[in-house]
Amino acid sequence: MQWGLRNRLSRIIKPDTGRTVMLAVDHGYFLGPTTGLEDPGALLSPLLQYADALMPTRGVLRACVDPAEAAGTPIALRVSGGNSILGELSDEGLTVSMEDAIRLNVSAVAISIYVGAANQHRTLINLSRLVDEGERYGIPVLAVTAVGKDMARDARYLSLACRIAAELGAHFVKTYYCEDFERVVRTCPVPLVMAGGKKLPEPEALQLTYDAISRGAAGVDMGRNIFQAESPLAMIQAVRAVVHKGEKPKKAYELYLSIKSGQAKKKGKK
Repeated sequence: MQWGLRNRLSRIIKPDTGRTVMLAVDHGYFLGPTTGLEDPGALLSPLLQYADALMPTRGVLRACVDPAEAAGTPIALRVSGGNSILGELSDEGLTVSMEDAIRLNVSAVAISIYVGAANQHRTLINLSRLVDEGERYGIPVLAVTAVGKDMARDARYLSLACRIAAELGAHFVKTYYCEDFERVVRTCPVPLVMAGGKKLPEPEALQLTYDAISRGAAGVDMGRNIFQAESPLAMIQAVRAVVHKGEKPKKAYELYLSIKSGQAKKKGKK
């Protein structure tokens, strides 16, 4: 792996812990203004300092993220899309050129693959082409193992999808947690980042984070379980405590409640 590519990847997966807390805010590219992301700028401003990387679309990055505020936050840019929840989600193409990603000073680019879906072939070829571009310019590629409505999120399927992504050259992979997650990690030769998935109660989301990390994940790429939490600012800090400090879920939830309470007191004094 070339120096520049390794350097960019190390901005996201921190060398001191070998882990990362990524904040996924790319949901609007197929969901529109989903709950919690109606005003991305207001949401993101206080969270940036706690994210090891931000995963937005280029539209949100340009319009809603202050370049100065985000100066220390690596960007993993969503570069695939082309459909919505009203269509066939797997019918995706590349929507951002590598040149534009470089102009945006990204540290990585992210693309979804749909193994087993109607457009499996197209998304895997898209990944291969993106890896070629990434290698040319020194930009790591994150393969997102998207799961369609009819696909099981079990170790057999996720191991297949993650291994295919790695075999095609992805530098790291985002996938879901499942029973026998160790198998998925063990059979994928590149780092795995766990997708947060649907919104869970905060204690359950912290338990999920702990389980993934303890079973070999290199970190998490959470969206709804942070930006739809009652206190996103408290939640991202609690997730960081689990990922980077090995905090147990109970202690992490206590941290969440403490920060949330402190926020409420500050608001009460205004």
